[in-house]
Amino acid sequence: MELNIIHIILIVVIALLQIVGLWKIFSKAGKAGWKSLIPIYNIIVWLQIIGKPWWWMLLLLFVPIADIIIMILMYHGLSKSFGKGAGFTVGLVLLGFIFVPILGFGRAQYIGPGGAPKTA
Repeated sequence: MELNIIHIILIVVIALLQIVGLWKIFSKAGKAGWKSLIPIYNIIVWLQIIGKPWWWMLLLLFVPIADIIIMILMYHGLSKSFGKGAGFTVGLVLLGFIFVPILGFGRAQYIGPGGAPKTA
């Protein structure tokens, strides 16, 4: 019984770290953090952050197999947008529950969509 409670607490803590980490990532990118909480809309905002077209969301939702590729490309775009490389992308894909909070709470700064410098 207590093992189930420990698992539930662990899952809730990880989920909260993900939610708050993504909120911080959106805020660093100049978007309102609350936008990370709205399903589907958060994907559209994420695509804006990484400089990709909105219709990628349709591929995510409706095209099997392509959704996996698009999601990996979105993680890579997020890494590049914060000045990180392919290694960080691998971390986001495989250990997102660790790397999303690192990106959100760490010193990484948003440098522009896909790593391009922000224009004033």
